[in-house]
Amino acid sequence: MATVTHAAGPVDRQEYSLDLSPPISHYTDAVRFGNLLFVSGIAPLDEQQRVVSDNVVEQTRYIFETLAKILARAGATFADVLRVTVYLLDVTDRPRINPVREQYFGDVRPASTLIGVRELAIPGMKVEIEAIVGLPCEQ
Repeated sequence: MATVTHAAGPVDRQEYSLDLSPPISHYTDAVRFGNLLFVSGIAPLDEQQRVVSDNVVEQTRYIFETLAKILARAGATFADVLRVTVYLLDVTDRPRINPVREQYFGDVRPASTLIGVRELAIPGMKVEIEAIVGLPCEQ
């Protein structure tokens, strides 16, 4: 995973990229500013930018595995996630993906918003998830 640091006044701005595949637009996987980490919408795409499955549960699991890699790189865990925003093509899939969320978050409950959308960036995607993370203070 690449990390790029930019001076941004009194706090450094760091960009994190998993380098799994080239982004489909001009963005990075996550940006750290102070003790906050802003994670871009994570798509269920493999290294060739193909949707990993046509199953929303499998797509969600893949997204959370990707989020776990981003969190680890930033020195965080799912317990540090403050907020998630979930974009679903079909909001009736919520009960299907909730057990996956519970598997990764355990007893931790981040603030959350679920948004039903007509389409996502890549045909075949059924879900995309972004997050805001409170990073542990450096000692």
